[in-house]
Amino acid sequence: MRNLLELSWRLLRGGGRRSTLGTVLTITAVAVSSALLFFALAANTAFAARADREAWRNPVQGPGTPVAVQATTEDHVRDRAVTVVNLARLRDAPGTHPPGMSRMPSPGEVWVSPGLAELMRELPPGQLAARFPGTVKGTIGDDGLLYPGELVAVVGRAPADPEMKVSRTDGAPSAPVRIDGFTGGTGEDTVAYQGMAIVASVLMAVPLLVFGGAAARLTVARRDRRLAALRLVGATPWQVATMTVAEAMITAAGGAVLGLVLYGAAVPLLSRIEMAGGAWFAGDLWPGTLAVLGVLLAVPLLVGLSAVVGLRRVVVSPLGVAGRETPPAMRFVRVVALLVVLAAVPVTFRNTSATVVAVVLGLAFLCVNLVGPWVVGVIGRVTARTARGPAGLLAGRRLVDDPRSAWRTVSGVALTGFVAGFIGLLSPSADLLGGPGDATALSLVVPAPQATDLARQARERLSRAGLDARVQVSDTGADTGADTGTGTGTGTGVASGAEGRPGPAPERVLTVDLPSGEGHAVRTDTARTALAGLVPGHVATSPADDRWRTDLLLDDIRTGTLIVLGVSFLVAIASAGITAASSVLDRRQAYALLRLAGTPLEVLDRARRTETLVPLVVMGGGSILTGMFCALPFVYSGISVSGVVTLLSSVVVGFAGVLGASALSRPLLRAVTTDPAPRPD
Repeated sequence: MRNLLELSWRLLRGGGRRSTLGTVLTITAVAVSSALLFFALAANTAFAARADREAWRNPVQGPGTPVAVQATTEDHVRDRAVTVVNLARLRDAPGTHPPGMSRMPSPGEVWVSPGLAELMRELPPGQLAARFPGTVKGTIGDDGLLYPGELVAVVGRAPADPEMKVSRTDGAPSAPVRIDGFTGGTGEDTVAYQGMAIVASVLMAVPLLVFGGAAARLTVARRDRRLAALRLVGATPWQVATMTVAEAMITAAGGAVLGLVLYGAAVPLLSRIEMAGGAWFAGDLWPGTLAVLGVLLAVPLLVGLSAVVGLRRVVVSPLGVAGRETPPAMRFVRVVALLVVLAAVPVTFRNTSATVVAVVLGLAFLCVNLVGPWVVGVIGRVTARTARGPAGLLAGRRLVDDPRSAWRTVSGVALTGFVAGFIGLLSPSADLLGGPGDATALSLVVPAPQATDLARQARERLSRAGLDARVQVSDTGADTGADTGTGTGTGTGVASGAEGRPGPAPERVLTVDLPSGEGHAVRTDTARTALAGLVPGHVATSPADDRWRTDLLLDDIRTGTLIVLGVSFLVAIASAGITAASSVLDRRQAYALLRLAGTPLEVLDRARRTETLVPLVVMGGGSILTGMFCALPFVYSGISVSGVVTLLSSVVVGFAGVLGASALSRPLLRAVTTDPAPRPD
């Protein structure tokens, strides 16, 4: 065993300049795929870390003795959300306090996040600081925040405070809850983001794994011929397999470590990507020690396994490899596997979990990769039969001779086409919800019996704040247009229920119309502050505030779409460039012989371009259609215009990137044919 490993190392290290170039290409391919794989895994751990830090804000009544009463509301300032946590301590419990705080707040104390503290210093008190009763006593640490710059306030109150006794309804996020600790639960938005992260990870990770596996087959012709020669001089199949695995895993291990270094260097830039309201703490983007060790072990194993899979011809028919015989055509069962998975898509994708959707998408990905070489072989036979010149004939024969190698060149953009087809149709349009929400009209849920009096108080508060606003009270379901300026109020406190039966309607909506135009943000925030505390448990919000989370989710989906496509494009372009250069190195002896026989360099280059372009168009288009088919179960409200634009842009950028990356190997083709005299490997 030791002698075999030493021989593998000598062959790897002493293979000459072009052999070293092939090894560098393999290391580069593995490094790129590993770095992006770390990013795909970190997407899940990042949202999980946020979910852990958010849990304390979602109070859940525990079985133990209550230590506090907690209620969480959401306010807004300058088109940003402010999370307000009201806490009333019931008993002293040493060591029990919210994350990011050193103790429980006392009544009249306010703890704020650094971002909120900075904003409170920038804005006049009448626009923000005056909303929080009490004095700022402390700063909330990172452990209690979802992202840097988040706006959070923890307000200490007495148990008898009206804010802690209100019975909340649809007008407020949550009722006050007696808690025995700050464990909490997971919010609905967090669950949605985690589900999308799982699907996005699969859309990124599967092409990366395919690319990593393909990296093991770079410069495969050179290695196969060398191993076939060893078989012919007496090496056993086990010895050949051991040498292959050793060479592949040594190279892959170096690439995986380099990929980790590249990812670590990119974390400061990646942490600036804003999702779910803000950027990331650098620690959130660490995939975890176990995940890192798993990748560092799995990538070399995957590359080694992929290399062993390609040894069948060397072990069974070393003379065929040495004589460059055309391998037998692949079987149609590859296409059957893809059709079976696609048939299961419409049934599986409806009313199921994100994990199941991710698994089916992964299978569809793998089946596209499985059927790719078979289709390339068919394309090669058609191209050879219809060729009208030497370049087309040469390209067709190459596709038939080694469809797997040709597929590796275009597999990146083909899998990217699947991603673009899938998420392109699902990318939401900016006008999905109509125009932007009105930010100059505020509404506040008020108890029906006190509606008239509260409207009067609201008018007085707004007047003292220097605002000229019209205050109205309407039913919760429809605006009656009654102006509280008449002092009459509206309604009777009871609204009609289903089928005309009287039903309880204890609330009314107080609306505040502010002048529009320049400075409306200042007037709106001033009005919010003036109305703070008017109705315990409720805050004044505008239609734009009510749509804030939905708009944020749509923006994040678009951002996620661009991230996934960006990663896929990087894989596709890197794959095309690396495999195209590797293909030239693999065939350098054939190129040299053709050049020695008088074939012009332009014909060789045109054949190389045709060998890439034809499979690229066919497989790229087919993968896009496959991805669109998988996305159809999710399309409920028509095809998004921005999604179509994203899809078309993906096609143009992907095809141009692959062709450009492939063209970079032309100088290498010229170099290997400069001295046409054949050399032994």
